[in-house]
Formats: sequence, C-alpha cells, structure tokens
Amino acid sequence: MKGLWLLLFACLLFGNTRNIEICPSVVPKGMKIKILDQKELNYGTIGGLGFSEISDLAYDRTAKRLYMLSDEGKLFVFKARFGDVVEQFEPEGAAIIRKKGGKPFRKWARDTEGMTIDGHGRLLISFEGKAKIGWFHKDSEKMGERIRKYTLPKVLRNTKNYRSKNKSLEALAWHPKYGILTVTEWPLKRDTKKRQTVYALNGRQWHFQAEPEARSAVSAIEVTDDGNLLVIERSFTGLFEPFVVTLKKVYLKGCSRNGMCRTEVLAKMNSHRGWQIDNFEGLAKVGKHRYVMVSDDNDNFYQRTLLIYFEVLP
Repeated sequence: MKGLWLLLFACLLFGNTRNIEICPSVVPKGMKIKILDQKELNYGTIGGLGFSEISDLAYDRTAKRLYMLSDEGKLFVFKARFGDVVEQFEPEGAAIIRKKGGKPFRKWARDTEGMTIDGHGRLLISFEGKAKIGWFHKDSEKMGERIRKYTLPKVLRNTKNYRSKNKSLEALAWHPKYGILTVTEWPLKRDTKKRQTVYALNGRQWHFQAEPEARSAVSAIEVTDDGNLLVIERSFTGLFEPFVVTLKKVYLKGCSRNGMCRTEVLAKMNSHRGWQIDNFEGLAKVGKHRYVMVSDDNDNFYQRTLLIYFEVLP
C-alpha cells in the first residue's frame, strides 16, 4: 500500500513526465559531469498551445520558474525546484511570442532559438531567420510580449553573412562581465566551418574550435560559475551515422593571440556507443555547478523531449 501511495504522489507531482535512462550500461571513464535526474516530458498541450520543439531554457532561481522556449514562437513556464533530483516540475502556463504592443510575428520571423535571464531578471530571446535579440515579458497577461529590441554587432545584422537563415542566432547567455553573449549555429561564411565565435553585443569576440565530428554545430550556451562558457555541440549526419552530443567548456579567459580559446570536453554522448540521446538544444543553469538541458523532438513521433539534470564536476 505504501508503494501505491508513493506512485500516486509521483504522478501528482510530475504530471506527464516519466523517468528514463540515457546512459550506456558502462559509463565512459573520464566524464566530468554527474547526471542527477532524467525525465521524458509528454505534455500534449499547455495553456492551449501544443508542447513540442523545445529549443532553449532559462531558469529564474528567485521565482523557481523554468521557462521553456519552442522554436515555433511559443513560451512555456513551469514551477520547478531542483535539489539532489528534480523535486518539483509543474506547468503553469504558456504564451505566444509577440512584438511590442501584442502584434504577432509573421510565421517566417518567429523562429525563436535562444533564451536566457540577465542579471536584472529580464527574459531575453534570440531568433533565427531574421536574426534579432529582444527583451520579453515573462510574467502576467503580457507574458511573451517584447519590451525592447537590442542592437546587434554589425557583422550579425546582415542575413547574407550567415551560412543560411536557419543557422544564425541559435544560442544565448548572459555574462555578469560581458553582458549578452550569442553564438551562431554554424560559423559565418567568412570563417572556416570549424572556427566558432562567441559574440558580445559590444562587438567583442572569442573564438573556439568546433568538435571534429562532421557538421558539428552549437545548439546552446550557458555561463559557468567561474565566468567561462558551457557549450552544447551536436553532430547528426544521417540516420545510420552516429548522433553525437558534446558538452564542452570554453575558457573565455587567457585566449591566444589569434583569439582561439582553450576548450575542454566534459562529456561526449554517442548514439553508437549506447547513449539514448536526442536532439539537445536547450541549456540553463539552475544552481551552483548544476544545469538542465532539453531536447527538441522536432514535432516528430519518433523523437522525444528529454530533460536531463546534471552537475559539472570540479
């Protein structure tokens, strides 16, 4: 009877989630992360909006709210608490991303990909297609409405500089020293395909080497406790090729004279080596050395929305 009550409590607490296991039977040596909890999210709709294609995350540690952004221009909010495991995870609402004044974006202009919360508690969102970054309401009846638009560095304003419209401002983070940081999914046309760049809105840049896997692309970034950058790179070249997700650290301090920054691989998850992974696109810091990442199911029956809670080891 006690076990039945515990099961009922878990269902009430987490709703449409279930525990999963993405790790292989033998975890590779040298991994510098510890996975604390793993969930598959199966919400059909939240607040009348279809829950799918999650592209990024942002966590308000004061309000204990996790924001989840869909690349279809939808914003979902969950009440979420993180301890040794995911202690609470409950949907609170959803909204369509809109322009200032409430006017909706046109379909081709609402490809929302990156999200973060800055040091003032403002919710910031970046877009592919026509690249832009804005500050949006995150509470009340105006949730999802843009408050202001930020000026991008000159090189990021021209769509022709990107390898394609769908390979632009994929990742977003806020740094206490450098402010808003963004990374394109693939390097700009002017750069080699393996030379990635972190852009600050004031024009400052840092460069790092992309992973050796084919078509390795940046899908998310987050600032670490020591002021460096945690990056998700993913490589997918075809159905029968390995799907590889890499968590790596990019050291923004002490970069070389040619601007290349040191990197450190924390975990490499390879589908051909037992990892049950999916298309990880979102990342958010939720506590000291602790993060969550989420996968985009591409609104595809055969893919999943996975939420992985992990700790970066010293």
